[in-house]
Amino acid sequence: MRFKTLLIAAAFATASLTGLAHAGEKVKIGTEGAYPPFNQVDDKGNITGFDIDIAKALCAEAKLDCTVVTQDWDGIIPALNAKKFDAIVASMSITDERKKAVDFTDPYYTNKLQYVAPKKSDFSPAKTKGKVLGAQRATISGTWLEEHVKDAEVKLYDTQENAYLDLAAGRLDAILADKFVNFEWLKSDAGKDFEFKGEPVFDNDKIAIAVRKGDDKLRTKLNAALKAIVANGTYKKINEQYFPFSIY
Repeated sequence: MRFKTLLIAAAFATASLTGLAHAGEKVKIGTEGAYPPFNQVDDKGNITGFDIDIAKALCAEAKLDCTVVTQDWDGIIPALNAKKFDAIVASMSITDERKKAVDFTDPYYTNKLQYVAPKKSDFSPAKTKGKVLGAQRATISGTWLEEHVKDAEVKLYDTQENAYLDLAAGRLDAILADKFVNFEWLKSDAGKDFEFKGEPVFDNDKIAIAVRKGDDKLRTKLNAALKAIVANGTYKKINEQYFPFSIY
């Protein structure tokens, strides 16, 4: 039951990025730790993933003394505003609703929402009537299903991995999730009998770092660092470690 181990580890995990930058302003970064390949906790308790590597690069470029901690997704914005950490690097979509609670940096990648279902099924985005569809709670995917699919049952999960478990167990007809997260899962043993169904239903989901309202100092530093790592090739190198195509 490696999944349960990951969740237990994620609840207590912290990772220091000190040493990747010159000694400077201390910044604590919050992430979920249960959203591979973007952020996850490995068997040794280390927080890893695309989000984390981008955070490391940004901290080094901005000369920030950073530490990463994990936080359950549902409470991640309240925890930021309660000053448990200073920024969220957790593949968070920019939405009008979230902009009421936090400020966002420039986007650091662009996401797409796409269905995954069993290879043998005839499921398609145009055939959702009577189906049982899954997504992670408090995500763009979950909101999209609730707003656009009225003829199917929608089940929402506390983590993406729980949604995949129900799909693999046959309790869901399909999942709607970030294309790049689905891409990673489809490469795994658990996802080998599943495939993308149809084209992305939404392809302009901008992902950014959230900071507390009015924290323009940190937001400006992170924006400048992002521009720098894109220009100097650091971003491209990180991207290529995870995906055979650009997600910027």
